[in-house]
Amino acid sequence: MERRSALKNMGMAFGYAVATPTLLGLLQSCKDKAAYAEWIPSFLGKEQGYALAQTLDVILPKTDTPSATEMNVHVFIDAYLNEVLPKEQQDFVKLKMGNFFDKVLADSGKESLLDIESADIEPALQTYLKKRTDEEEEAHFEAINSYMDAIKQGGEASLDEDIASFSFANDLRNLATWAYKSSEFVGEEVLAYLPIPGEYIACGDLNTLTGGKAWSL
Repeated sequence: MERRSALKNMGMAFGYAVATPTLLGLLQSCKDKAAYAEWIPSFLGKEQGYALAQTLDVILPKTDTPSATEMNVHVFIDAYLNEVLPKEQQDFVKLKMGNFFDKVLADSGKESLLDIESADIEPALQTYLKKRTDEEEEAHFEAINSYMDAIKQGGEASLDEDIASFSFANDLRNLATWAYKSSEFVGEEVLAYLPIPGEYIACGDLNTLTGGKAWSL
């Protein structure tokens, strides 16, 4: 099976290019927003939304730059899932998210996602974001591809819980990073930003050109 084919059915179907300006606008302000503990998601349930926000801040914590939730990444992802993904992909996200947070609850001994803390989430992320072998990645791609093909054809299918959790953790990290870098503040204040592009230097050293910073998208 070609990896490109497998990727089509992998994860949350992150078609980044189809995110609308309205959705991206959710990332443009981090002021006057409610704390995520009081946030009511549009797509996710309140418990899942709270757990998602906590997970995002473990992936992108506050350091000398804002955290993921300070950039409204949790609000953006919830809206993205609600407004962009087709029904079959929405159901797939819920399946994978459920597996991941069931693991967090089981390992922490807690009963509600509203009770979990960053320390409860970190072990699961360490497990599911660890480097996989090429053989493991290919096996995961094939399993996900087979699952999605069966669902699209109206059949029933199951997916290994660990594979689902691996997929959720990696897809969430990728989407969170993309959303975070797309925010106005990070794009202009953290990344290398050039509002009016100048000369093109094809082989210049990044440390020399931008002080080691990636270019803003």
